[in-house]
Amino acid sequence: MPTPTARRGRPGYDQQSVLAVAVTAFNRYGYEATSMGMLAEELGISKSAIYHHVPSKGDLLRLALDHALGGLEAILEDSRAGSGAADARLEFVLRGTIAVLTERLPFVTLLLRLRGNTEVEREALQRRRTFDRQIAALVDAARHEGSIRDDIDPRTTTRLIFGTINSIVEWYRPGGPLTADKLADDVILMVFDGLHLR
Repeated sequence: MPTPTARRGRPGYDQQSVLAVAVTAFNRYGYEATSMGMLAEELGISKSAIYHHVPSKGDLLRLALDHALGGLEAILEDSRAGSGAADARLEFVLRGTIAVLTERLPFVTLLLRLRGNTEVEREALQRRRTFDRQIAALVDAARHEGSIRDDIDPRTTTRLIFGTINSIVEWYRPGGPLTADKLADDVILMVFDGLHLR
């Protein structure tokens, strides 16, 4: 007799496992080039079994992007991102961003590779731009407080910080010798103190 949470005829698959396979395929082949047939083949189930979990490929994309963006947006909703010295808030947000990136690596990778070809992608890009603007405002606040240098345009600083953090998706491997915490420490040290020895 099946358990109440299991669905007959689809052993081993739930929406999250279908989503994980879809994100891997979207990252490997591109969203547009990935078909529901390809996902069914990867999962070893029929296309109709996938539709049992999600109505469309677009819904899989939306769920994946919500998982990435939801993690990032939650950082800014935390009280530590909204009170205290601006540089401390900035450090908290950057550490949180790195944590989300390393914990949700395939999902954030997908987010960073968006082109804006579909309405779902355009909505996600708008949410990402809103997140980026809030970080730029934190950089500017820290600059005005005098806790970070003011001779570099805050937009440039923000782009360089996020260029560094976003590049992590290309080379970081969870479970490798570099832990997520050590990675965050290294990024924070480089961003706030630079590479020169004191």
